[in-house]
Amino acid sequence: MKFPLVAIILALSTSFGAIADVLKIKKDAPKQYVVKKGDTLWDISGIYLDEPWLWPELWQMNPQIDNPHLIYPGDALALIYDADGNPRLVINKAYRKLSPQGRITPKGLNAITTLPLQMIKPYLSYEQAINSDDIKNMPYVLGANENTKTQTLGHILYVKGDLKVHGAYAIYNEGEPYRDLNTGEVLATRASYVGMARAFRSGDESNGVPSSLRVESVKREIKQGDFLMPAMEGQLLPAYFDIHRPLEPVEGQVIASPRQVREFSTMDVVVLNLGSEQNIEPGHVLDLERESPTVIDGPRGPRYPEDSSKFEKLLSDASQFFSNKADEDNTTWKMPKEKVGELIVFKVYDKVSYALITKNQHPIRVGDIAVIH
Repeated sequence: MKFPLVAIILALSTSFGAIADVLKIKKDAPKQYVVKKGDTLWDISGIYLDEPWLWPELWQMNPQIDNPHLIYPGDALALIYDADGNPRLVINKAYRKLSPQGRITPKGLNAITTLPLQMIKPYLSYEQAINSDDIKNMPYVLGANENTKTQTLGHILYVKGDLKVHGAYAIYNEGEPYRDLNTGEVLATRASYVGMARAFRSGDESNGVPSSLRVESVKREIKQGDFLMPAMEGQLLPAYFDIHRPLEPVEGQVIASPRQVREFSTMDVVVLNLGSEQNIEPGHVLDLERESPTVIDGPRGPRYPEDSSKFEKLLSDASQFFSNKADEDNTTWKMPKEKVGELIVFKVYDKVSYALITKNQHPIRVGDIAVIH
């Protein structure tokens, strides 16, 4: 992998102590597995466990070890059981892969990671969810040294704001707001990375003098009104993901997708209306649930609302408003929620977070519930 991340679990003895006795290996799990390029700890754990997020128990990573033994493509993993009957994955040191052109290669940058970084890297590096009020106070592009609506590599940008000479700045395009589906509250504004520029002339905003920057790299066209932030702010890759369940109950919703589609599957990224204000952390594993369709039970028998008459729907709405007392012949049944998938949170802001879907029984949709009971 291009970005080596050491998967270290911090202080999980409490959360995993209770589940160690019930760790179950899949019936078709292989007794030996050879690590391939592109594998992650999550992928490999999924070969052995129905719930890959329990991988620290299977791997028995010791949080007190500063440099845990890393595994690399070509290593052979063996499934064993310890003295207490607990399953463990260990490296089979007796395994040797023969090659007619065998050679020794340094392993340092190839250690496998916890999560598939290539899937989430664009959202770690190029996506931000920024407070809308903060954006109003950020420096923004006024224009360029050429009279064009879009600027590109080599252009000089003129920016409203007093920027530091030689400072590198990331340029973002302001997108649509992320809103709470129930209240309509704006939780954050989507910001997409478009390029990088370096200031070579300081400005004086109070006297109408813009800062000057030279564009050094471009991902998309830079436009007037795009705003700037210091380079790397909010773009740093985490050193590890401490994958675990939240200790307290939490409930939120899938409110959007950076890809702006309405249905998602495994390895898709979604946005939740949960953030640090709800004590959400990177690495939190949440269930995805969906409420089953409401049923109206009336003189013609049980029916879904879309199959009911206008009169039955009217009575159903009144029944819900008046606690099922609007009409004795029509009862509205609100059905339970059922689990439809799981996800892992990997980037957290104040009121929203980005999460990777790791399992789904049905297509995941905007409005599905992210929850821990």
